[in-house]
Amino acid sequence: MVSVSRRSLLALGAALPVLGPLDWAVASPLPAESDKVRLNYNESPYGPSDAAREAMQRAIAASGRYPYPDMYALAALFAQQQGVGEENVAVFAGSMAALRFAVLAFTSQTRGVVMATPSYELVRQAAESIKAPVREVNLDARHAHDVPAMLAADPQAGMLYLCNPNNPTGTLTPTEAIRQALANKPKGSVLVVDEAYIDFCDAPSCVSWVNDHDDLLVLRTFSKIYGMAGARLGLAIGHPALLERLAVFGGDNVPAAASLLGARASLEDAMLVGQRKALNARLRDETVIWLKGRGFSCTASQSNCFMIDVKQPAEQVIERLAAHNVLVGRVWQNWPQWVRVTVGNQQEMERFREVFAAQIARVG
Repeated sequence: MVSVSRRSLLALGAALPVLGPLDWAVASPLPAESDKVRLNYNESPYGPSDAAREAMQRAIAASGRYPYPDMYALAALFAQQQGVGEENVAVFAGSMAALRFAVLAFTSQTRGVVMATPSYELVRQAAESIKAPVREVNLDARHAHDVPAMLAADPQAGMLYLCNPNNPTGTLTPTEAIRQALANKPKGSVLVVDEAYIDFCDAPSCVSWVNDHDDLLVLRTFSKIYGMAGARLGLAIGHPALLERLAVFGGDNVPAAASLLGARASLEDAMLVGQRKALNARLRDETVIWLKGRGFSCTASQSNCFMIDVKQPAEQVIERLAAHNVLVGRVWQNWPQWVRVTVGNQQEMERFREVFAAQIARVG
């Protein structure tokens, strides 16, 4: 359960290596105290790449036509890059839509969903909307998914959800544990692996596994490392029969031409992911080291967000930072003293540290 909603948060109103086209992120001035530093939604501070922006601009002239050819072209390019068939890739207006449709397709009042906690709460919310049972299993001591406990949680489950790296902790679940989940999940169930943040880490993707498993659905998004959250574009990768079950709930869920062309340009940019991954990792790790030096524990994130044990009610910390225009959050019910922070650009993280140091008491 979420203690602080996105709507309420909205109302609250070190040198880096040279990384080519992203140097502008290093050189920009520190945000003014009156500027909001938005580290609360796991958005990219950099937005679409230059190539994606140019492609999106060109798409405006073609917006009088339905963008189905561009949708098929995007699916084909992704399939080629990942070594799967075009028929294994479906395009949605955001991976959130595909995830919600998966819950509707694979669960029911008699076959529920098993998920970790804390994790991405949309799954629980979607299941509750159709009165499907929800079994939430605590992360293990390393903040990875506790796969053995998840497998034992509900022998009648229709869906197991695994977010890797996990949102909100940014932590990884070992590949072998995911294989264990796929091999030992309840008969007739579907394993959904959400890879929204996979490009920020070195862990291998599960996408190619769909070639050998008709009970696996993998989700990807252009909202995170590609900086296209506002463009709403995601992919579902799985056996055609699984994708057909999703299409029942939103087969006409087609993104705009600009989103599709921007996504294609992003995939074609060979340097983009590596540059942003390196920049994100340096800023994240720099901030985590700073926090640990002040006595705060953080999750071992491999993503563009991490969590801090603030040793006090996290809601209060969110409010105090927001009063100085630094937006972080949100809070998960079973981790009431932990707050999630998105990794922004260098100047945003400097501003975060400045306000955190002034407003949050030193621990220890």
